[in-house]
Amino acid sequence: MKIFAHISWLFATLIIFFALILMIILYYLVPKPYSRKISSWFIRLSIFFSADIRGEEDPDTQMFLLNHQSDLDIALMETTTSKDLAWVAKKELFEIPFFGLALRLPNDIAVQRESKTSLIKLLRDAKRVLQENRVITMFPEGTRSTRGKMLAFKSGAKLVADKYKLKVQAVVLIQTSKYYNVKKFIYRPGKIKVVYLDSFIADKTDKEWLNKLRDKMQRVYDNELTNNISNR
Repeated sequence: MKIFAHISWLFATLIIFFALILMIILYYLVPKPYSRKISSWFIRLSIFFSADIRGEEDPDTQMFLLNHQSDLDIALMETTTSKDLAWVAKKELFEIPFFGLALRLPNDIAVQRESKTSLIKLLRDAKRVLQENRVITMFPEGTRSTRGKMLAFKSGAKLVADKYKLKVQAVVLIQTSKYYNVKKFIYRPGKIKVVYLDSFIADKTDKEWLNKLRDKMQRVYDNELTNNISNR
């Protein structure tokens, strides 16, 4: 079974690689944001994973906050919403040859950790994408967490949401690392659950809203594992 999972992982990884090429080519041929949507659907259909969506997307959402486990997370989110997503990612990812181009072309938002000037740039870039009617989309953990417990959320999400009084919607992705895990070299096709939580307007007077949101997302995640055997 492990050998089959490793072969499947290699196949899935090649599909993701070709999807990046497709996205880069289509960027010059189709209107935004269709190059990323098409390439994400190419991944989803080619490696046979689907989404079980619970809850409803708020059409007025200005910021999505997601937990992060797997490289499938971006394709999963891109194919569950028609919105033009502006992804926030580490500056180092923008500098990776080829992969970074897939982030730079759509003019996504690069952030540099532990940098005050980067926070100023983050606010400026956030204002730009909002003016373009794009939805800021962030993994507030800042990196992947695959053990079922979400990491502490970085303050950047709260900074931006508070500054522009954004309508925020959290999205909980259930065990995406069970389906694609780059560290264990495994891929399993299947149906991944996506849970949209209720949206809210960021309130800067509530100093703890981001921490409370993390706790709520963790409870939703834990509840899905407890009450749905297929998610384990």
